[in-house]
Amino acid sequence: MNQANKKLITHNGSFHTDDIFAAAVLSIYLESKGEKFEIIRTRDEEIIKTGDYIFDVGGVYDAEKNRFDHHQTGGAGQNPHGLEYSSLGLVWEKFGADVAPGEQAAKIIEKKLCAPIDAWDNGQDLVESTQEVAPYYLQHIFYAMLPTWKESDQNLDEIFLECVALARTVLAREIVQARDMVEAEEKIIEVYQNSTDKKIIVLDKNYPFEYVLIKYPEPLFVVYPRKAGDSWGAKAVRKNPKIFENRKNFPASWAGLRDLELQKISGVADAMFCHRALFTAVAKTKEGAIKLAQIAVES
Repeated sequence: MNQANKKLITHNGSFHTDDIFAAAVLSIYLESKGEKFEIIRTRDEEIIKTGDYIFDVGGVYDAEKNRFDHHQTGGAGQNPHGLEYSSLGLVWEKFGADVAPGEQAAKIIEKKLCAPIDAWDNGQDLVESTQEVAPYYLQHIFYAMLPTWKESDQNLDEIFLECVALARTVLAREIVQARDMVEAEEKIIEVYQNSTDKKIIVLDKNYPFEYVLIKYPEPLFVVYPRKAGDSWGAKAVRKNPKIFENRKNFPASWAGLRDLELQKISGVADAMFCHRALFTAVAKTKEGAIKLAQIAVES
């Protein structure tokens, strides 16, 4: 069946993380609809007018007409976190729930991936660096792909498409992560609500619990089956999932101990390990892991 390619148009020259990921989102969306497409990089206004989806160029934001620029005077509004939109945020706002799929998964990806890229592209700092060594962000990966001052920029369009392919891989995994997170959240909340002792939450799977249980004041430790080997973990709930500070640590005397040493000091016969940072401990059985958590609660 002959089908005209949809035209995805963005600016030529240097590229940034927002236009890379906007292209990735739109390409995944169109493929899911069985549509063919081509990506065109230009600043020629006459060519831009022919586009079916125009992002990060053109000076217009009109979601109904699939125009997603944010460089015009006044920008294109703010995302739900009070940060100015980039082209990615604008594209995701319209198509995210179709790509994710679902509103809940789309919101997870918007907050985790899109909003930080929005902020970076508009020069809005999310964190303050107080160290000489700064974090290496997702954006730095794509900066590394750009030619240096010693290299030719003749292949920028080709490099852009390589970056879009990488972004698609990242986005595809984030979609899987978000989809499974939505399912896990329902199960975690159910376990929490049915737990008699809400200080220790015992899960039947290794669900990602950090951003779920932080909403509730009682949980101090989570017990779960570990994926690696026949053992059970007990992990401290953090005060904030973004920082390494626990609501309650395991006993300081357990730090770094293994096997017989940990078994002797804890009294738990199948204890295997306690991390020296006191945020996690391991036992061979669920009962052993629960006992380690109980001792930590009471210490």
